[in-house]
Amino acid sequence: MPPSVARNAKSPNRRSQAVISTKSWKLEDAKARLSEVVRMAATHGPQLVTVRGKEAAIILAPEEYRQLLPKPKGHLPLVQFLQGLGLDEIDITREHDTGREIDL
Repeated sequence: MPPSVARNAKSPNRRSQAVISTKSWKLEDAKARLSEVVRMAATHGPQLVTVRGKEAAIILAPEEYRQLLPKPKGHLPLVQFLQGLGLDEIDITREHDTGREIDL
């Protein structure tokens, strides 16, 4: 039986809204077809696993999981990093260049 799109019968809360568009697998189907579930997570996005009709787990691709992890200590967003380099103090104005004369 192919996985179906998860549907929430009650009004979806904030957490459930994120998984509404994922594929839903019953636990026994996910166990029997684990390779397919993992492949689908890598190619089609998170895969929802349910137990007795309730959300139990989400299978994610490693890249998506890493995005959810907290940033390491000392990590600065790029803008703050560049501002901290003192690039504002460097004179980047150019002299007006009229070109050069070429003998043809």
